[in-house]
Amino acid sequence: MLTHLSLRLRIFLFFALLALGGAALVVGGMVLGYMRLGDPDALPAFIVAGLVASLAIIGLTTWVWVKFDEHVARPVEQLAAEMRARAHADVETGIDHAPARYLGDLAPAAAAVADHLTETRNAMAMEVGRETAKLSREKARLEALLAGSPDGVLFCTPEHNIALYNAQAGRVLGDTEALSLNRPLSDLLLPGPILQAYDRLRDPATAEDRADILCATVEGTRLLEARLHLMHLEGQETEAPGYVLRLRDQGRGLLVQAQRAHLLNDLLEGVTEALPTLPDSARADLTALTARIRREKSETDAKWWPLEALPAQTLATGLRARLARKDFPLTDDIADLRMRFDGFAAVRLLEQLALAWAGAGATGFHLSVSIADSMTAMVTLSATGPTPTPDKIAQWLAAPLTPGFTRFSGRDVVLFHGTRVTVEPASDGRASLRFPLRLSLSGSRTGPAAMRYDFDLLHARLPDQLSEARLRQLDFVIFDTETTGLNPQVDEICQIAAVRVVNGKLQPGERFDLLVNPGRKIPPASTAVHHVTNEMVADAPDVSQALTRFHRFAGGCPLVAHNAPFDMAFLQRRESEIGLRFDQPILDTVLLSAILFGGSAEHTLDALCDRLAIGIPEQDRHTAIGDAIATATAFAKMIPMMEAASLPTLGQAIAAFDRHARLIRHLN
Repeated sequence: MLTHLSLRLRIFLFFALLALGGAALVVGGMVLGYMRLGDPDALPAFIVAGLVASLAIIGLTTWVWVKFDEHVARPVEQLAAEMRARAHADVETGIDHAPARYLGDLAPAAAAVADHLTETRNAMAMEVGRETAKLSREKARLEALLAGSPDGVLFCTPEHNIALYNAQAGRVLGDTEALSLNRPLSDLLLPGPILQAYDRLRDPATAEDRADILCATVEGTRLLEARLHLMHLEGQETEAPGYVLRLRDQGRGLLVQAQRAHLLNDLLEGVTEALPTLPDSARADLTALTARIRREKSETDAKWWPLEALPAQTLATGLRARLARKDFPLTDDIADLRMRFDGFAAVRLLEQLALAWAGAGATGFHLSVSIADSMTAMVTLSATGPTPTPDKIAQWLAAPLTPGFTRFSGRDVVLFHGTRVTVEPASDGRASLRFPLRLSLSGSRTGPAAMRYDFDLLHARLPDQLSEARLRQLDFVIFDTETTGLNPQVDEICQIAAVRVVNGKLQPGERFDLLVNPGRKIPPASTAVHHVTNEMVADAPDVSQALTRFHRFAGGCPLVAHNAPFDMAFLQRRESEIGLRFDQPILDTVLLSAILFGGSAEHTLDALCDRLAIGIPEQDRHTAIGDAIATATAFAKMIPMMEAASLPTLGQAIAAFDRHARLIRHLN
């Protein structure tokens, strides 16, 4: 209860209590002694003795308190104030030891703490200064990159406000006055395609992080080709990610192309209507020519407009959400396939047809997507109600797809998808609107989806002798193979994968992953380990082609593998056949593990990953790409450990490998 009092006051009260207690005990002892003596004449002597003893005790206690206050309590308070000043007031001068000379090691310890705090602050300030300068340089470089980009670039927040833009963005948008930071994107662009693409990419079932879309300015004067990238950043405070929009004004060319295509359509329709009036000889030739033009035109219509490879379910999800806002229920039956289409435009086309048809009395809408043939899928919107005529459908398609952009209609969507809307009545009172879309044969886009950079590479300078280069400076290719068996002389590679470690950091997006046709059957025992089947490799490149491609991917970078002699035996066996040599330095994470953790430890990849707290998903274990990523992650973690073990350079690491080579021979 006395914690609110100062330290010196509490010590004073302690000594006062001690003095009063001592005096009270002396008085009590005198009273007891007088009562035992029983002589009334001795009372004055007892009183004098008790008074003298009490005063002596009080005086001695006071003297001890004064000395304690002077040499302990007051220096402790002063020391606390000195430390508080250095902790909170940025005082950097040293602590004076003299007042606290009777406190033993407390004053030197406090001074050491204060000095260390000052050193830490100075070091932190220098590091912050270096990092701030580094960030400023990177900011300047990014600004230079953005300034030199021919595309408009907008960085947008999860709330769809503009957080960054480059100078080109204003020119692409055609509205430099309205373009400003923290401005809602909807003030500049019609939000429909952007919001739909953003929601689609946020769907956990979507394996992509970008979308190619078309969007229009709010005034409806420009049609822009846009690429939307999600920005998943480590440590972001919001659950929803921000995104980047790269804008390119290609609308004028696209609209001109669409106008030409429409004119050609009108010409073909006119020729078709005029055919019955022509002579038989001319009619046959013109019919064949018209059919050929229609066929070739259909092939090219879907190539000049930017289309994405999207799951068919995207159509149902988008249409259901848009119709639900207008209280129209939708059922669906969607096959698990991918098609090439503009997600927003195709959904808006279906919505436009459904709403127009509902206005004519249709109810009970159902959407289905099924495979029509090896190249196309059939999209069918069916309903109960009157069957629309071709003229009525043409009227519906002529309406603008987006109210703010009158030059873009459903007819344009049909055109650039290279398709045609047809009507099929049914006997049960239902009718169907159908149009085919092309299947995406590639399944999904390939290649890196995100920009990568490491500006530290701008300062990297490798020594003339590669052996003198620090491990952290070098680029490594970490690879793994899956084979038909364990004998490099008779077995073959059936899968090879690799990733890069650049500047000491894993680059998981820069990967090589290839199934290989081994030219022989894969034994069931091997398939049970790596899950590569004969069917999977039937159409894959052969071993020579695969190793040629891998050699190009690796370049001259040092190679790293776990138990490298095993994998290298398969590569080097084919060198004469492919006319290339894998003669770059080879590092082995088994030997790295032996150097760092001792030869008696277990050095399997699983044991190494457990030791370094690296998780390998079970579905990726014993796959070439999964093991390559795990090995690369372990290797990147072991680079600073090698530096701490006084083996920072490539030459020193290889020399250490030679001393542990017997371990590899034992493992093999």
